[in-house]
Amino acid sequence: MEEQKDFDILEMPAEGLAAYWLSIKKLIDVKRSRKVLEEEIRYTREPYIKFLLETAFSELEESTVRRLAEAKSQTLAGEYARKLSTMQIALLAMSAQENPRISFVRMASQYPVSIISEKKAFTLAHGLLDGLFDKQSDPAVLLEFDHKLQPDRMLVKMLFHIILSRKEGKQQLEQVVPHIKTPFYANGITQVIDGFDHRILKSNLKVQSDQILEYSKTKMNMAAEMCLGIRSKLSYDDIFRIARAFMP
Repeated sequence: MEEQKDFDILEMPAEGLAAYWLSIKKLIDVKRSRKVLEEEIRYTREPYIKFLLETAFSELEESTVRRLAEAKSQTLAGEYARKLSTMQIALLAMSAQENPRISFVRMASQYPVSIISEKKAFTLAHGLLDGLFDKQSDPAVLLEFDHKLQPDRMLVKMLFHIILSRKEGKQQLEQVVPHIKTPFYANGITQVIDGFDHRILKSNLKVQSDQILEYSKTKMNMAAEMCLGIRSKLSYDDIFRIARAFMP
């Protein structure tokens, strides 16, 4: 079994998440072995799903599992919110051609503790800018952007985009778009390149961010209920009924 590199609850549709848990139910019913769960725990990288697998099928009481699942959901939702908020700040900074130092302070302020110093962030961001014009550099590595990156690396990448936009012009951002794995950010940069009015861009980003977060919370609730249904040995049809309760 290979690692599920692209399994991400923030971006995957509810239908795909439901299909995942239904497949787990089938595997457990067919193989009737704890090894099924052990393999899933071993190879699943998605943090909330991994947490559910580790917790729901432990010796903990269901009420405790529910409390822990809710706590984990809130923690992850908070982290997603910070990253989306930071992305919005970066995108609006590119749109307004904002001073990168101001942008850095605003992005860094989204986190309760310092994740990287200003000096180090600018040194690394300028290093990326230099690499962009170095024919020997690998664009796939240099320009890769994903919300699953650690916050300090994400911030440096966005600072690089802000500096690039301000120094070389918004059209230079076109070369980074193919390497962005987060649709929200990729779409935002495309709108910046296309010259969307700043106020419209700000409104679009806010609405989309709110929708992504709300949808993610719904998916995490669905995942918890389906997982607990499997733990309770409900039938496949009943697990499917749980999934349908969270979908239109």
